[in-house]
Amino acid sequence: MNRIIESQKSVIVATDVSTAKDLAGLAKAVQGVDGIGGFKLGLAQGLDGLRQSIRLVRNNYGSQEIPIIYDHQKAGNDIPVMGEKFAGKLKSAGVTAAILFPFTGPQTQEEWTKACLGAELQVLTGGVMTHPKFLTSEGGYIPDGVPERIYHLACDLGVSHFVVPGNKVEWVKKIRSLLMERLGKGNFVLYAPGFITQKGDISECGEEAGDEWHAIVGSGIYGAENIHDAAVDITKQVV
Repeated sequence: MNRIIESQKSVIVATDVSTAKDLAGLAKAVQGVDGIGGFKLGLAQGLDGLRQSIRLVRNNYGSQEIPIIYDHQKAGNDIPVMGEKFAGKLKSAGVTAAILFPFTGPQTQEEWTKACLGAELQVLTGGVMTHPKFLTSEGGYIPDGVPERIYHLACDLGVSHFVVPGNKVEWVKKIRSLLMERLGKGNFVLYAPGFITQKGDISECGEEAGDEWHAIVGSGIYGAENIHDAAVDITKQVV
């Protein structure tokens, strides 16, 4: 398995801030915090200019090697042929890995996954989101059986990194069990958002996520009065 992050556990800083100044300040504020494994850039940074945003993060954090995960919120849902264009743009911008939530069917999932892997990008596949009223049983649009189909196909396609909802522990347990059966212990890594403002409990999630997992934390860090101290406190709960 090719790891995105060398350590088995870390905190990935989600950078859903409004301005380039805020982005630079966030990266600088968490510099030197033990347990920071990487940064997750979102749609806002993509629209601002992904290459520039990545440069700001790496320069202000002080490392050109820190992993950058891009979350298009949510990629992997357009027609299959767009996957190659998407992957090419991310690779040229300096992205390390891309998050895909492919709800529109297996053909798009397959083509977008293969395009990213072919461009030497790591892929993180997700199938369950953190917000309420997502699945049909919760009053949402997505049938309850869809997420597991997404994770199964991702395994078939060679994916070993998966996004699970940190505030829905029953799904963390379910997906980890699925992956243990399909891939085996030590052959996959979980990444979980949904903490702090979305009410997920880091310790509870960690108990179900196993030995290799990374907490994705956004507003709990960048929305804090003291960003550095918040990052220190949160990483101590994970690492």
